[in-house]
Amino acid sequence: CVPCPSSSVTFPLDLTKTRLQIQGEAAVHRDGAAAGQAAPYRGMLRTAVGIVQEEGVGKLWQGATPAVYRHIVYSGVRMVAYEHLRDSVLRRADDKTFPLWKAVVGGMSAGAIGQFFASPTDLVKVQMQMEGKRKLEGKPLRFRGVHHAFLKILSEGGIRGLWAGWVPNVQRAALVNMGDLTTYDSVKHFLIVNTSLVDNSVTHSVSSACSGLVAAVLGTPADVVKTRIMNQPRDKQGRGLLYKSSMDCLIQTVQGEGFRSLYKGFIPTWMRMAPWSLVFWLTYEQIRRVSGVSSF
Repeated sequence: CVPCPSSSVTFPLDLTKTRLQIQGEAAVHRDGAAAGQAAPYRGMLRTAVGIVQEEGVGKLWQGATPAVYRHIVYSGVRMVAYEHLRDSVLRRADDKTFPLWKAVVGGMSAGAIGQFFASPTDLVKVQMQMEGKRKLEGKPLRFRGVHHAFLKILSEGGIRGLWAGWVPNVQRAALVNMGDLTTYDSVKHFLIVNTSLVDNSVTHSVSSACSGLVAAVLGTPADVVKTRIMNQPRDKQGRGLLYKSSMDCLIQTVQGEGFRSLYKGFIPTWMRMAPWSLVFWLTYEQIRRVSGVSSF
């Protein structure tokens, strides 16, 4: 499983990122749901240290199991979808050249498809990541574990409840993949064609470094919106009590907290994506080589 080791190692950064994206949420203060209880915006290191001091080291991996489930589904579907789109639908040339606009279309489409199928696992991950904070605020815990979380969400909201927040989730994945898949594919083949580099681990490493940075820049604003919509309280009909849609969340966030709030959690996002991308692409390329499949 390519995603499992990279997801597990970098998961504390993902948890820290999620907590940062929720802190200082203007809609929560306006709603009055967290009056006097909201933690100050502390930055990445102080947030991570605060989690360890207030909740324990183990809480840095709370939600790791659904995160692994998510990456198995998401990465599997997006990789297959991208290669099918690139080779059969958008038709890459025989010399392996692929126009940037086609790479963008393929990357965004593959990411959207993969994330749609993985959205329930992402929903559980985000809600479990906030359980420790709920306990500190004196709120009752919602879940006893991963499977209980799935069953509770299903019983309260039905099948549709498992896909709560899927629209911003898919939007975020499309942007991230435009940065990840598109950048990796384009940079790799550009280096091979225009420089002395060949198709080896050095080229793969340079390409993955570029893809991780671009993915973080493009995906963080949509990730903030996705996290807030998935974590918001809902009524009995499954409708969000703070935000009507991803656009409403975006507008409220910018108006209440400023444009920079869309990049809350950017540093841990980038620090997570960079090694994740490196581990994923190097491992993925090696698996293809060992299996006798042509390089990506």
